[in-house]
Amino acid sequence: MFNYTFQWNQALKYLPRMLEGALVTMEIALISMVIGIALAVLLTAFRLSGNRILKAIAQTWVEVARNTPALFQIYMAHFGIASFGIHLSPFISLLIGITFNNAGYLAENFRGALKAIPDTQTRAGRSLGMSAVQSFRSIILPQMLRISFLPMTNQMVWAILMTSLGVTVGMNTDLYGVTQDLNALTFRTFELFAIAAVIFYLITKAITIGARLIAARLFRY
Repeated sequence: MFNYTFQWNQALKYLPRMLEGALVTMEIALISMVIGIALAVLLTAFRLSGNRILKAIAQTWVEVARNTPALFQIYMAHFGIASFGIHLSPFISLLIGITFNNAGYLAENFRGALKAIPDTQTRAGRSLGMSAVQSFRSIILPQMLRISFLPMTNQMVWAILMTSLGVTVGMNTDLYGVTQDLNALTFRTFELFAIAAVIFYLITKAITIGARLIAARLFRY
């Protein structure tokens, strides 16, 4: 028989702590995206280079990131590295795991974007006296980032949601970790996780809407 008594007031009094956790969640996601984009650009350059070793590094990174669970990547950053005597905090381990995942997925998105850019633009840059690096930086890279803007937004949303996996390596300062601790303290499982779900939804929805507004303003032509 259903006899659960909802106590929203008891759960809502912990909302400030949950919002603090949400800030940590956004911090991790944002840092992982900034570093992930930089690494993805580097991996894309590796794949375009004529060096087989660099191509192999980039291809291996992308394959591992895209074809293994994000949880595995976070575990390896925390427990795997610890096997070699390098002990990282849950925050750093979670950040490394999500950044690794972001870089792999974004590199593949960038590869798709490059296919949409005609080769003639690279040749035009070279005909103007640009080196391969200059041509990529000044002509190809801006267009690649423009085409990949909305897919990058999707990856940012995914990074926000991936932070919830941090609880598996002892992360308790992000939104999910704070909610888990509060649940152990109050046993108001439904109320607390319902509130956390709403916060997650509002964050990701704000990111999606904001990205569309930015894209509509920046990429009108």
